[in-house]
Amino acid sequence: MDIHVNDILKMKKPHPCGSGEWLVLRVGMDFKMRCQGCGHEVMLPRSKAEKNIKKVFRDGQPVENL
Repeated sequence: MDIHVNDILKMKKPHPCGSGEWLVLRVGMDFKMRCQGCGHEVMLPRSKAEKNIKKVFRDGQPVENL
C-alpha cells in the first residue's frame, strides 16, 4: 500500500472522539498519525494500520489504485 506523509486516512473504526480521519505524520515500519478531531497522536505497526484503512485522501482527493 502506497501511503505518504500528509495523506489523510479514513479508518474503518472511528476514534473515541468521533473522528474517523487521521493525518499521516511518519511512515516506515510504523505509522505515526494524528487524529483530525482531537489531535491525539498514535504510532501503529504498518500491518495493523493498513488492515484498518478504508480510504486514502491525498491533496483533498481520494486516491485510487491502492
